[in-house]
Amino acid sequence: MSARTPEPCDGLTGEHTGPVRFYVTGWKCSTHSPWALAGLKEPTPGPGMPAAAWTTPSPLSDSRVHDARAIASGKRRSNPAAYRAAQAAVHHETT
Repeated sequence: MSARTPEPCDGLTGEHTGPVRFYVTGWKCSTHSPWALAGLKEPTPGPGMPAAAWTTPSPLSDSRVHDARAIASGKRRSNPAAYRAAQAAVHHETT
């Protein structure tokens, strides 16, 4: 039962309504879902992703800044072209 394609509702009695979703107990329609059988209202969807989820800076870009500083100072080995590029980047940041 690893496939997530909707199968017919496992509920044997009553009318089937709403979308068929996969629960721990199997595929169920809205009428036979665990929350409906417990007599509860349909749960509302959560808030989702935070508004600033895609605008936060990546830790990768922060490590590149530190790498450029290490290369420019000579503490990290690199080829001459990378050394000159790192020095230009670091000097550009400070001015």
